[in-house]
Order: sequence, then C-alpha cells, then structure tokens
Amino acid sequence: MGKIALVTGGTRGIGAAIAAKLKEDGCTVVSSFVGNVEKAEEFSKKTGIKTCKFDAGYFENCQKAVQEIENDLGSNIDILVNNAGITKDRFLHKMSPEEWTAVINTNLNSMFNVTRSVIEKMRLKKFGRIISIGSINGLKGQVGQSNYSTAKAGLIGFSKAVALENASKGITV
Repeated sequence: MGKIALVTGGTRGIGAAIAAKLKEDGCTVVSSFVGNVEKAEEFSKKTGIKTCKFDAGYFENCQKAVQEIENDLGSNIDILVNNAGITKDRFLHKMSPEEWTAVINTNLNSMFNVTRSVIEKMRLKKFGRIISIGSINGLKGQVGQSNYSTAKAGLIGFSKAVALENASKGITV
C-alpha cells in the first residue's frame, strides 16, 4: 500500500483535484466533507476515493475521524492536506460574530484540529507531509474578508512554526 492521504474539504473544487492527483500518484486517499452528502457520494463513485463526513472545526470530531480512518485502513495518515474552507464575506462593521466565528473555525481552527490529530504519529514514524492551502489574501488582505484574511494569515504563521518544530522528525509543512 502507498502513502495514506487525508484531504479536508476534499470532495469539491481544489480539494477534489488534489485528492484525485494524490490517488493518481499511488496514494490511498480519504476526502473529508461536512455538508453535502449527495455531492460526496457522487465524488466517491466518480473517483473511487473514500469519503469521511466530519466537521474539522471541532477537535473531538477530528480525533475520532482520524482514528476511524487509520483503523479502517490499517495504517497512520502520512499526508495531510488542510483544505477545508468557507467564505462569509461582509464588511467588518456589518459582520456578525457568527460569520466571524464560522470562518475562523473552518479555515483556521480546523488546521490545528486535524494537524494535532496526526502529528504525534507522524513524529513517531519520522515521516509526514502537511500541506495547508493558503491565499494571497492572508498576505495582502481583501475588502469584505477580514475573517477570511485573518484565517489565511494565521495559516501562514502556523505552517512556518509547525515546519520548524517538526523538520528534524522528517516532517515537511
């Protein structure tokens, strides 16, 4: 069996393309999703890629899902693609706390939640690849996207710090 990859937000758009390429390259891929079961089933039938429904914005969900994936496949996750993301665009002075929290939870907290759920086993194995999908808006900002830009800026800092912490353990971020 090749490497095992988990792609969050991996049943549509960029995530689906990444999952398909990883499969083409010989990985066993699991794509997570949170909402549209019908689209996820359609994606799975089309690609042969297993899907797993869980909300990566919540730590306990991630721990449980990672454990289930690893038990089901009989091995630890080698490659993690943090791709889960949403937008709820609105000028800050009109943005609700719920819109802010939803984007931060899905786009930023999910990255910690899933990465934290796989990092210890990667360190023990002395191998891991963690890819987090960013945006230019994390560097330059964007009108109506204070929540999204904040999450993507946090992703950049998180990735740099985790890379430094784990490079000596054979993990690239």
